[in-house]
Amino acid sequence: MPHIKTNGINMYYDERGEGEPLICIMGVTAPGGVWEAHAAEWSKHFRCILGDNRGVGLTDKPEGPYTTAMMADDYAGLMDELGIESARVVGCSLGSVIAQQLALRHPGKVKSAILMCTWARQDRFGIYTWQHMMKCKATMRPEDFMHYVQMLIFTKPWFDNDDCWDNMKQGLADAAIGAAPQPVHAMEAQAAAAMNHNTLNDLAGFDCPVLVIGGKNDVFTPRWMSEEVAAAIPGAELHLYDDAGHAFHWECLSDFNPRTTDWLLKH
Repeated sequence: MPHIKTNGINMYYDERGEGEPLICIMGVTAPGGVWEAHAAEWSKHFRCILGDNRGVGLTDKPEGPYTTAMMADDYAGLMDELGIESARVVGCSLGSVIAQQLALRHPGKVKSAILMCTWARQDRFGIYTWQHMMKCKATMRPEDFMHYVQMLIFTKPWFDNDDCWDNMKQGLADAAIGAAPQPVHAMEAQAAAAMNHNTLNDLAGFDCPVLVIGGKNDVFTPRWMSEEVAAAIPGAELHLYDDAGHAFHWECLSDFNPRTTDWLLKH
């Protein structure tokens, strides 16, 4: 199990495939293995680096709060240790704002970026949601917290699909016996990074191609957040999925994988 020392922590990562590097940064509470459904496709073309963020999985979980700048520096150090001068970067939710900071703080390291369910800043509703999530994490069993998260990120068509429903129930069972459960303090530290992230006045400084992707029915990171980011980054492309929420990348997997693969191959 590969670990590297970066920015004062031991960071776990895994790799899939060969070729030019693709850094994959997942969201709050989620380890890098959650990328598997997408890395299975991307790894046909790229060397996918799947990191466990600070505070989750097999990476160190120091006391917080964390910041997105700090977490971006974690990935900059990971790239240095792996001898990667520049890479394409894909970030989901919290991972997308870490990716923003990576591009802004270490511009030469980011060749292009896909920002999924992203934001430049949180409003009162967003902060209220994060605060409630922290309360749920602190008071619920892991499987009950997963139940709450599933209700937050999936939309009705996912619940109505029998196969998807079975996968959700399996997710609850897996959460109950997780090998590396995220402690409350680490989730709160990641949430602090998400809530305090604000790059709205900096996004004009992006100097690489960017694709922003969101779901029109996302209640966790509403579409206006994706639209605001895309409008602020020069030349950024925007795609919003109809009838999909925060987890559009799973809800619309058959479109998402080829769409993102094609874009990454061009950029």
